[in-house]
Amino acid sequence: MNLESDQSGLDLLRDLRSQCPVILITGFGTLDSAVEAAREGAWDFISKPFKVDEVVNIARRALEQVERGTAEDRKAEQLSAPYEQGGLIGRAPVMIEIYNEIARVAPTRSTVLITGASGTGKELVARSIHYHSTRSSGPFVAINCGALTETLLEAELFGHVRGAFTGAVADRKGLWEEAEGGTLFLDEVGDTSPVMQVKLLRALQEGEIRRVGATRAVRGRQSRHCRDESRSRARSKDWDLSRGSFYRLCVVTLRAPLLTERRTDIPLLAEHFLRASLKRHERPRLRLSEQTIKALVAYDWPGNVRELESAIEYAVLHARGNEVTADDLPPKLQSQQLKAAARSPLSALFGDLPSLEELERRYLLHVLEAAGGNRTRAAEILGIDRRTLYRMAERYTINLDSE
Repeated sequence: MNLESDQSGLDLLRDLRSQCPVILITGFGTLDSAVEAAREGAWDFISKPFKVDEVVNIARRALEQVERGTAEDRKAEQLSAPYEQGGLIGRAPVMIEIYNEIARVAPTRSTVLITGASGTGKELVARSIHYHSTRSSGPFVAINCGALTETLLEAELFGHVRGAFTGAVADRKGLWEEAEGGTLFLDEVGDTSPVMQVKLLRALQEGEIRRVGATRAVRGRQSRHCRDESRSRARSKDWDLSRGSFYRLCVVTLRAPLLTERRTDIPLLAEHFLRASLKRHERPRLRLSEQTIKALVAYDWPGNVRELESAIEYAVLHARGNEVTADDLPPKLQSQQLKAAARSPLSALFGDLPSLEELERRYLLHVLEAAGGNRTRAAEILGIDRRTLYRMAERYTINLDSE
């Protein structure tokens, strides 16, 4: 290609980034130029003065990444089409059970209770039920019951009439009526007071509501109701009377599984969140390295799917070049990874996660030491001839005469 005399390094970067990894070296190492280089897809950014060995090592890592790229690209393409249902992603056995239950309950008018820990995707389960129901053309209305006081929650749910309270200048429908013909999702319904639960119970039983300040009840067309109870309890005797009566109306109960119960879905979810984050931040294409995926699968994920999504976005913002490495993950994931490596009996060999080439060099030294410096014996252990052994030693600058 021809380089114009007035073309800058960033201009050249834009031309070359789709063909190979680009390391940008500049004499003007400012924050703005580093940010611009990262935005344009530079694999790394180096300011002068620099050490030649450092540049060589960076270039070597970039080339190794290119060599791994083809296989990982094929793997990413396979992961880009996971089983999906109304926004849910996964093909672990627990997710297949969720899909089957959704398929059974979606055509009905049953009230559904969705339990599960924070961040497991309970609202996505509710949306999937709505998406696959005969009410999918109607609205999906969600409200966080735990975020509002009892008075505000009642007004939001059931609406109010003019003059019911200060600021009520006109009659207003509540979300209960807004959701007619669709689905109403009551998030954190377990945080509501017993008094509020009695009102919800009557609305569900009788199919009518009373707006705040109104003297007459309003009856509307039925809508499906999905509830989320994050702090699910094992026995009904733990609930008070009003809460026990309320939950008896929930004909079907679905439990959103913990992310650790579906670890095989983590690569699928990570790829999904990666593509979404790249699109949101308008970043060049990135892929997750094999080591990154292993670190994600091994992590405990106390925040479940929501934490995974946040971790991927963090990694996208910190990644260099066209690959997300384990070093780009949030510090707490890296900390757990290092602790796990320290517990491994093999951590002395590869606890620092060396490249395959470095691992081969260390193993060659290990075999030579085990063979007491006997080159014939070392070659036999490795399953190679002495000539190949000498070539390997030369490649890794190992002096066999001193071994």
